[in-house]
Amino acid sequence: MSVQQRKFAQFQGNPITMYILSNKNGMKAEIIDYGAILVSLYVPDRGGNIADVTLGFDELESYAERSPYFGATVGRVANRIDSGSFTLDGVEYQLAKNENGRHHLHGGNKGFNNVIWRAQPLEEDDFSAVTLNYMSPDGEENYPGNLNVTVTYTLTDENELKIDFDAVADKATPVNLTHHSYFNLAAEHSADILGHEMEIFADSYTPVNDDLIPTGKIAPVAGTALDFTHPHAIGERIGQTQAGYDHNYILGNDEQTYILAARTYEPKSGRVMETYTNQPAIQFYSGNFLDGIKGKSGKTYSSHSAFCLEPQIHPNAVNTPGFPDAILRPGQRYRHNMAYVFSVR
Repeated sequence: MSVQQRKFAQFQGNPITMYILSNKNGMKAEIIDYGAILVSLYVPDRGGNIADVTLGFDELESYAERSPYFGATVGRVANRIDSGSFTLDGVEYQLAKNENGRHHLHGGNKGFNNVIWRAQPLEEDDFSAVTLNYMSPDGEENYPGNLNVTVTYTLTDENELKIDFDAVADKATPVNLTHHSYFNLAAEHSADILGHEMEIFADSYTPVNDDLIPTGKIAPVAGTALDFTHPHAIGERIGQTQAGYDHNYILGNDEQTYILAARTYEPKSGRVMETYTNQPAIQFYSGNFLDGIKGKSGKTYSSHSAFCLEPQIHPNAVNTPGFPDAILRPGQRYRHNMAYVFSVR
């Protein structure tokens, strides 16, 4: 299996390279070293027709200036931190309030999605991969400690796109990395994802306030519009939510074993996507705020054009007693293993 390379863009005097992973089934993943971003993912349907199933842009400037984290590697801390502040070992840290001027979101003004990573392709008989590394310096976005981060994308002949995160730090620091692709299994240019059937293997979730910050409570999904313990269409009960789905589901994965977290099926194409992770939770987002974003090939994406499934530690864990520990300390190693696995039905 091969890894092709081609120039994607020039950015602030630096060449940006695209790494193209492919397998024997016609699947193809395109990753750039800016933001360690998955630009496109081509997947066969039940008839063998190949289509890109992720939203994105054709040009780098859009990823740098106006992207809602399309295909991004997100960090140091994914999701929201209340008021952009936390206290660690007696020291209070104030981060950027880059969401509505009130809260910290997805790593701040210049998160890992807006830096250039150092890439190394890897080719083997049964998989192709690219490993990307970034050294986040002490004080970047006001986070403490030097953080050495690696993300590896691997495409196998079993139609698995594996995404493995690894990090070490020389000072205690919050770390919660995830992947942020927007999927439409009918194809990225299709109308919406409301007819996709979603199944999330979680009995509970973290309720949020009006700013989407967890209240600290744990609540059952049973009897609510958030219940996807049995598969049903995303659009079936979305009208019972405030603006759509943007919720953190608890997977009951306290031992951080590698588990099946969600399964998504698109009836017309027959594509099935299974999401695996070793993290304790997963964020399901139904693309509520996509309306009016001009994407690939001039396509304008509308609300609910795609969904995201983002494995993670609970949002605002740094400020919430009882939530899983999101602090990485010297001598420890952060490991997050996840995958999107594709088949047809």
